[in-house]
Amino acid sequence: MNLWWQDWSAAMGPAFVLAWAFWVIFSICLHELGHGWAAIRCGDRTPIHLGHMTWNPIVHMGFPSLIMLFFLGIAWGMMPVNPANFRKIRDEATVALAGPAMNLLLAAVCLLVGAFAFAKSGAPTLGDAWEARTAMGLLATFCWLGLFLNLALFALNLLPLPPLDGSRVVATFVRPYREFVYSERGAITAFVGLAIVFFLAGRWIFDLAGTASAWAFIRLAGLFA
Repeated sequence: MNLWWQDWSAAMGPAFVLAWAFWVIFSICLHELGHGWAAIRCGDRTPIHLGHMTWNPIVHMGFPSLIMLFFLGIAWGMMPVNPANFRKIRDEATVALAGPAMNLLLAAVCLLVGAFAFAKSGAPTLGDAWEARTAMGLLATFCWLGLFLNLALFALNLLPLPPLDGSRVVATFVRPYREFVYSERGAITAFVGLAIVFFLAGRWIFDLAGTASAWAFIRLAGLFA
């Protein structure tokens, strides 16, 4: 059985694999830094004190996450914060939303740049743009990967399942849910929830992100043509 990058390399070429790995690492780092920047603005300097305000992916992802990227093509990150240092109750929701907001911002940049490049490539489809190996075609495909991945990360992290960001947003405003999330049962639910997301909802979210990103890409490219 081949690993994901072996199959992708055979089908699309090594450059496609490298582009995906870049976007996974860069998007996760920016997501975590978004949490860090928001936490600092809300009065918590824990990300600075623990050395997490860096672009070093090993700091944000750790070796287990990078190993998972090697075997499965997906990964995760972490930004340590201390809600006790926040100035306002709603700051926890603000910090939680900052990560997905970074993914949405990155997706918007990828959409604008990629759709323009796709329109100028003259290719009828993204597959043709990649196969043509022109500068604009390669840039278009590269940006589409970033758009697709960041839309998926945005949607995935907003799910109200611990330890995803959506659970912290809900916990900020719903006290019973907050007590549950930070209880022993909540910890067990977090493990089960991640398994459900990975095996069930994850694939659905990625499929939806792929459809939405392709539709937006083609529609916007039409305006640049």
